[in-house]
Amino acid sequence: MSGTVMGSLGAVSAGERAMRTLHDEQAGALYAYVVRLLNGDRYKAEDVVQETLLRCWRTQDLTDGRQLRPWLFRVARNLVVDEFRMRKTRPQEVNGNIWLDDLLTSSDDVDWLLSSLLLKEAFKKLSLNHREALYETYFSGRSMRETGLLLGIPAGTVKSRVHHALRALRLAMGVGESPGGQVVKKPEEHLSAA
Repeated sequence: MSGTVMGSLGAVSAGERAMRTLHDEQAGALYAYVVRLLNGDRYKAEDVVQETLLRCWRTQDLTDGRQLRPWLFRVARNLVVDEFRMRKTRPQEVNGNIWLDDLLTSSDDVDWLLSSLLLKEAFKKLSLNHREALYETYFSGRSMRETGLLLGIPAGTVKSRVHHALRALRLAMGVGESPGGQVVKKPEEHLSAA
């Protein structure tokens, strides 16, 4: 009598039947073991289990009734260790799109130029009082008190004008939220405020 049995899918050899039995009996426990070895990486664990079962099918006699679990676990562990060692000796793998990320995140003269143009346009939209207060405090480096003496207004008014000017600049440049976390709906109201 030969080792072939007729089934619903056609002829199934004894080797194929033994492989299916091996998979049904060992794959679950082997997979759980490999997932632990790989710190929860399920996708790599599936690959290791598949490679382990494939090596078993190629090199072991599945029909002799011998216990294969220790052999399977040892091969799976060796595959994981080999992969780990190979990654340590190879240069780090690079994503093909990393150059695009670097390009988009790196700052260059073009970014600076565009930012300065946006700032210049937003600065023009401020009221004269806001422009003066902002210019004297940020660009000239004067204190609130010094700016107040220069402009002939109290230091508290200078502070208020600088606050509202910065908020209006943020809105004009598309940042959208004031430093206090308040969302301002109409930037035009703040551009002309005194």
